Amino acid sequence: MEINNQNLFNKVIELLVKARQKVSQTINNTMATAYFEIGKMIVEEEQQGKERAEYGKQILNELSEKLVSEFGKGFSKRNLEQMRQFYLTYSIAQTVSAQLSKGQKLSDEFKNIHIF
Repeated sequence: MEINNQNLFNKVIELLVKARQKVSQTINNTMATAYFEIGKMIVEEEQQGKERAEYGKQILNELSEKLVSEFGKGFSKRNLEQMRQFYLTYSIAQTVSAQLSKGQKLSDEFKNIHIF
């Protein structure tokens, strides 16, 4: 069967392309949120209010082994370290952003920091 109406065909293609883009974007956003939350859980477990580097290394090794066995590749110790860093980086950015939105100036944030 040949489609005689090229306009219909183009509209259907456009709709499907947009739908696929939306699905891809939703998946990316959902995974970024999941990685952020995983990073947060790692930081909270590692630190428990303190610095516990050796315990943290053990947590990452064990968590990596269990996640790789359950979900396959993508959860190496290095990836988990990156998820932790993702959380640390963007939680700080969110804090600064929230403070700025309350009227605080960025310069106030760094007023007492001396470089030299």
